[in-house]
Amino acid sequence: MRVLLSVLVLTFAAPLSAEILAQQLPGFYQQLKAEQQFSAAWRPDSAQSIQQWRTEARQLLRDALLWPEQPLDFAAEQLMVEQRDGYQAERWQLNLTPENRVTVSVLRPAGEGPFPAVLLLHDHGAYFLIGKAKLIKPFARDPDLAKAEAWTKRYYDGRFIGDELAAQGYLVLAADSLGFGERGPLNADAQQALAANFFQLGRSLAGLAAYEDLRLAAFLAQLPQVDNTRIAALGFSMGGFRAWQLAALTDDIKAAATISWMTTSDTAMTPGNNQLRGQTAFWMLHPGLAAKLDYPHLAGIAAPKPALFISGAKDRLMPAAGTEQAFATMRQIWQAHGAGEKLVTELWPEYGHQFSAAQQQRVWRWLEEVFAKPAAADNH
Repeated sequence: MRVLLSVLVLTFAAPLSAEILAQQLPGFYQQLKAEQQFSAAWRPDSAQSIQQWRTEARQLLRDALLWPEQPLDFAAEQLMVEQRDGYQAERWQLNLTPENRVTVSVLRPAGEGPFPAVLLLHDHGAYFLIGKAKLIKPFARDPDLAKAEAWTKRYYDGRFIGDELAAQGYLVLAADSLGFGERGPLNADAQQALAANFFQLGRSLAGLAAYEDLRLAAFLAQLPQVDNTRIAALGFSMGGFRAWQLAALTDDIKAAATISWMTTSDTAMTPGNNQLRGQTAFWMLHPGLAAKLDYPHLAGIAAPKPALFISGAKDRLMPAAGTEQAFATMRQIWQAHGAGEKLVTELWPEYGHQFSAAQQQRVWRWLEEVFAKPAAADNH
């Protein structure tokens, strides 16, 4: 009997040294990855129509937010105004959820409108001191101005892309996500705790961020100064993720441009990938959803809307092989809608994780083409 017990102990103890890998992956993660069959993904040989798939997949995504629909008056109030060259900068307060009344930045072109509009979604960058100020230039005496200028020099070639768009005639809106700018600031440790505490409450940080983006899109769509047939979402890095996610979630968004955020779960789960660190990943991981839909499947819910994806081949956060694989999956979905030409995917050979002046000009040209005239109603 003693011999048998010894054998059993050895049998169960042997794997423990590799149970958790250096990057906090379970030692059996490859087996779990193999079980990810993405059961709700669109497949060309499916008997299900692409329209039915879109409806059901969108509902899966919406349910995964763990945030119930709560009809609520925005009760928007203008706080400040600053005249700029050809447009006006404004600060507003509005209700995003029953618990959150937030300050947003709006840039309004000169003239009567209605104007095409762009909802700008800020990046993460492990820099919480500012959020919307990464995209829209703060007011002249704002203490965040120097921080914002330094950030744009690092990732945006020194340009405030919101101001660039407003000068072209777009009404622009940006807000801080929870924990950033006026709604923070967090730090790395506090971010992990915040995400965990949302789980304790039966919700998720990613779900709140996505739900608030939905509310921002709805706010834009009901403004009388906005042409609600021409509203785009645009973002870089985590903001790019938020842009395509929002286009998937709501038809208030008619087009989306994503810079430096598209990959596959397989690539994201490769040792060395940034998504394995937790941290920023908590803003993008909806509990249980990755068992049913991969990132390109989720982005494909936005089809057949116009969508632009630009990535850098030298982006260390989004390895090119995963990006190209995701692009190929997305093309199948847009093609199934008969709208293959509405999906534009570009891998820039000499670029890394950035939204350069050249890439900005590419986006501006694309927006001009997409919004050259009011869009036809989306029948899906």
